[in-house]
Amino acid sequence: MWAAVIMITTLLPSTALPSTSAWDLLTFDSFAHIFLFAVLTFLMIVGLKKQFTNTKLRHYAIRYSLLICTLYGIGIELLQEFVVYGRQGDIIDVISNTIGCLAGILAFKWIYKV
Repeated sequence: MWAAVIMITTLLPSTALPSTSAWDLLTFDSFAHIFLFAVLTFLMIVGLKKQFTNTKLRHYAIRYSLLICTLYGIGIELLQEFVVYGRQGDIIDVISNTIGCLAGILAFKWIYKV
């Protein structure tokens, strides 16, 4: 469900967004990406850890979550660049998404004391 929220909010046409410098990492947009992907990664880890049908997924939940969520963030940026009219893919967003994934892992480890 959270992945769908991310997909919808990031693929909506946004002609009203102001343009920012390519090196401007400390924007509201970057923090929004970090937050969205931190929550996504955290939820995926929890979900994989609580399933019992595939022990490999449960054992490597953090690795799989990092890989899947990072690729999901890259995929969204590629969709923005090549499919959605009025949006552009941005390497800064990919970096923010990846930082968010890492933050989700840290949050999981902190909350679950892993």
